[in-house]
Amino acid sequence: MNAVAAPAYGEIVDDVAEFFAPMAGDAIDGLLGRYDSARRSIEALHDFVIAGGKAGALNYFLDGNGDNGRHGTISVERLFQLPGAIASLNSSYWGEALALTDVYDAMPQKRRNEWNEQIREHKAPDFEESTVRATLSELLAARAKFFAERVDGIFQALSGEHVTNSPSAFGKRMIVARMLTYYDTVDHDRAGYLNDLRCIIAKFMGREEPSHNSTGPLLEILRRNTGQWHSVDGHAMKIRLYKKGTAHIEIHPEMAWRLNSVLASIYPSAIPASFRTKPARRTKEFQMVGRPLPFTVVNALAGMKQQPCKPVQVDHWSLPREPLTDNANALQFSYDRHSAITQAEAEKVLAMIGGVKRTAGGHSWFEFDFNPRSALDEIISSGCIPDQKAHQFYPTPENVAAAAVEMAQIEPEHSCLEPSAGMGGLADLMPKAKTVCIEISDLHCEVLKAKGYYVECADFLKWQITGKYDRIVMNPPYSEGRWQAHIERAASMLKLGGRLVAVLPASAKGKDVLPGLKHEWSQIYNNEFAGTSVSVVILSASAA
Repeated sequence: MNAVAAPAYGEIVDDVAEFFAPMAGDAIDGLLGRYDSARRSIEALHDFVIAGGKAGALNYFLDGNGDNGRHGTISVERLFQLPGAIASLNSSYWGEALALTDVYDAMPQKRRNEWNEQIREHKAPDFEESTVRATLSELLAARAKFFAERVDGIFQALSGEHVTNSPSAFGKRMIVARMLTYYDTVDHDRAGYLNDLRCIIAKFMGREEPSHNSTGPLLEILRRNTGQWHSVDGHAMKIRLYKKGTAHIEIHPEMAWRLNSVLASIYPSAIPASFRTKPARRTKEFQMVGRPLPFTVVNALAGMKQQPCKPVQVDHWSLPREPLTDNANALQFSYDRHSAITQAEAEKVLAMIGGVKRTAGGHSWFEFDFNPRSALDEIISSGCIPDQKAHQFYPTPENVAAAAVEMAQIEPEHSCLEPSAGMGGLADLMPKAKTVCIEISDLHCEVLKAKGYYVECADFLKWQITGKYDRIVMNPPYSEGRWQAHIERAASMLKLGGRLVAVLPASAKGKDVLPGLKHEWSQIYNNEFAGTSVSVVILSASAA
């Protein structure tokens, strides 16, 4: 059996056929075997109770051991009716059968609703081998059709009240009505169409699909910030939600023409060629990120909750439980299970926006110097690290840190400085006894001190110079061009014959950023961390 070639992560996919995976036949065999066994057990139990005349005796058990305060206790004869039990069994196994495939995920919202109703109301057909295999084969073959129906469902959901929506195809802006209920809560049926849109775009971007409950947290963020544009899913689209529940959605042109090409498979003569033609040039309004964070990581971050910072009264008879921290900005992960990879990736994201991990009594949480909710909201909606935070706290990737320290050519006798040290990503590779760390964050200073470094907790640009250094290795903050001020300040602390090595934005390469010093540049490092568009270069500047 040939392996199915999956698209590379972040690679935009054009061929819808690449989206679907095969299903192993032995999985159906096992399911049919378990169904037959369960059905025989149900029929045997029915025969024993009803045909065997045991119903009368069982009624005494129900009467003697039941809840006397409850009215309308079901009779044994009704409880052991065979058709109802078989109908429930059929629904249960049809649900399992569909879960063995990716058909349910491929279904449009309308079909999912119909299927869920059949399962919920126990209206599914008998789970017989011929029916099961024929139905699943038909559903598997129809996945491309379902995909097109999914796109059509979104198209049909566009509000006809707004002239912005193109009547013939997906335009740049779409307007969807009634995303909120009368009670100012998320309308989950309507939200299903937005979830479908996100799933389709994720497919085209070579990503895994978001789960059905992933769009709820996104809409809650939009609801709390009505009237504001939010970039969503690697900047593949932008959404603005209004108080009356109307959502304005702008889709990246690279996605819009693909949606229209799928729509054309249903309405071949109705979609003008201009709407399903790849754009000739890239737009400046949308800059998609090649590697947005995985949805599993985004969901883990969306589930974070406040870590108690005051005594908690668990019940009426126990003493209040003392908090593990007094930090009012501390957050903890929910109790939902995450894979080790997801957990590690989510923790990296928290570190990138300034979080410091704490552990006590087998419990972990993250502390911040600021309220991280707005930064987390941006990460959850966009799937990317917000620049204003990433550039301030961005931990130096291990391979970049190693390359920077190697370029510094540190000798045992050299005095060293790491300005804006963060949590020691660079200092960890430098001689501890000869290295001074400067850091503005109190939390990060505590981490550095715990590692055994000499730390000055101060703003580097305002720090009073106490001496000069042979080697300065740094990863300065980038936002608002602050890196330039930081490297100039650092250069003033360099000894004659010293060397300054700095991790800088890639746009700095080749420029005379420190006049009077000899410049050497490394290669450019792109996409070193999922969820960012940061590209960096390493400068080595030596003083004569």
